[in-house]
Amino acid sequence: MTNLTDLLEPVLSAARANARDVDETARFPDEAVQALRESGLLGLTLPQESGGLGGGPLELVEVLSALAGACGSTAMIYLMHISAAMPVAAAPPPGLPGLVADLASGRALGSLAFSEAGSRSHFWAPVSQARQNGAGIVLNAKKSWVTSAGHADVYVISTRTAATDTVDLFAVPAGCPGVDVAGDWRGMGLRGNASNPMTFTAEVPEDTRMGPSGGGMDLMLQTVLPWFNLGNASVSVGLSRAAVEAAIRHTSAARLEHLAESLSALPTVRARLAKMSIELAVTTAYLHQAADRLAEPREDTMLHVLGVKAAANDAALSITDAAMRVCGGAAFSEHLQIDRYFRDARAGHVMAPTADVLYDFYGRAITGQPLFDSPAATVQATA
Repeated sequence: MTNLTDLLEPVLSAARANARDVDETARFPDEAVQALRESGLLGLTLPQESGGLGGGPLELVEVLSALAGACGSTAMIYLMHISAAMPVAAAPPPGLPGLVADLASGRALGSLAFSEAGSRSHFWAPVSQARQNGAGIVLNAKKSWVTSAGHADVYVISTRTAATDTVDLFAVPAGCPGVDVAGDWRGMGLRGNASNPMTFTAEVPEDTRMGPSGGGMDLMLQTVLPWFNLGNASVSVGLSRAAVEAAIRHTSAARLEHLAESLSALPTVRARLAKMSIELAVTTAYLHQAADRLAEPREDTMLHVLGVKAAANDAALSITDAAMRVCGGAAFSEHLQIDRYFRDARAGHVMAPTADVLYDFYGRAITGQPLFDSPAATVQATA
């Protein structure tokens, strides 16, 4: 496999150079995304026979963690591309035979369109309805949070099929009539990832369905969820690491002139830096363990899938809060950019499946209860 550092460095350079402006103006990080298209990294986890790099979970952790430290918005755009590309590769839609290769090469940027206002963070339960119309499928979906809205080339959309009351996934090209950005969005953090609402009132060929009729739930839970949760945790760890490093740099360099010593000479500051560093180390170890479980599945793989996002999200909240506190007014005044890590870190906790939902799922799993109350949405904790 090509050296990831060589592929990643131009992307990181573009992301770092524009991160502050992307955050301040809430604009899409075009420079970094173009660098991603040219790098080959959009095909990181896609098979080599389709033009991808053939990488796995450990490589994804490496790339996403580094990218999050440079620009959280770019990292989330990249994560949503991977999360859309993996189910396409697992169940290629017959009507789009070149889609996997396009996603791998950078010709196509993908994204997920799962979230709906009617089911909130319960992404596995779309309330939108699709109906058969001859050889076509008529979609009628309002999606509330779509990363790269208006910028992606293809969207993987979830919908409930009225006739069978099952969930299906469709790969919908951006240029399809009836695919529209339906509003503006500006978040507390990750301001540049264009997570706008979208409407999909389009008729698409039936052969743009991914997998068999009614197979959407399996794809969501067995393919999308593991890759998304691992990637989201990687973003949280990358933001945490950036905050720790910034806090150490600042407290080591900033001087208390009346004492002729640095801020880091204060025992309280050193103790807080130590706790941040240890929490980061523990979370990073768990992240790599979860990646190992996905690379070589074991009986407890699903537990790691459920736990890693929640744990990393909570660690990012704690670590970035501590970084703000230890750096005081310098962090509050924004010039350290620790406030950006602090704000970006808040997104993961509320991103579906939310950390609180995952804790509930984990608790269900370890007490032998089904993860979902609905019999139509069942997944084994040992999958």
